[in-house]
Amino acid sequence: MMHGPLPDQNNRSASTTDQSFVATVERVLTWCNSIIVVLAAIALIAACVILSYSVLGRALFHSPNYWQDEAAVFLLVGATFMTSAYVQQHRGHIGIEAFVGLLSPLANRLRLWLVDVASFLFCAFFAWKSWTLTNEAWEDGQVSNSMWSPPLAIPYALMALGMSILCVQILLQIIVPVVGTKRR
Repeated sequence: MMHGPLPDQNNRSASTTDQSFVATVERVLTWCNSIIVVLAAIALIAACVILSYSVLGRALFHSPNYWQDEAAVFLLVGATFMTSAYVQQHRGHIGIEAFVGLLSPLANRLRLWLVDVASFLFCAFFAWKSWTLTNEAWEDGQVSNSMWSPPLAIPYALMALGMSILCVQILLQIIVPVVGTKRR
């Protein structure tokens, strides 16, 4: 089941008008996420065009394609990981809400906060390992095993950057209830 609007998402006035550091980070992240979503949409369209060209090129002209599949995968990896913070910001992830109706509003807020903490810990570990993978690929000059041989640091960096932005988004969702502003 997908999360609908959370009760505390409707009251955004405190977090958007507050001049605190947390509110500033929240506004900057919202702005960055908006730009990233537009770029990801362009990347998805580009991946569709590239894959369509690949299919038509093979079917009509019997031309080999060395780069199309990997370029599309790189674009899809970037779009997927870079937009994860936007999805988290809007609570658009899939969630099992079996206990929501059974728990009090306070218990639900605590449950949501604990889920955010657990998600942050997982995503922080994933981001850290992604950055180490990116560094290894960059320093070792790793490339894919194809004739095109693009550097693997590109998709690894997109993955690491996307997970890092996601960590900032989740960290904001953890901190905002603690510092007293309303949750976004």
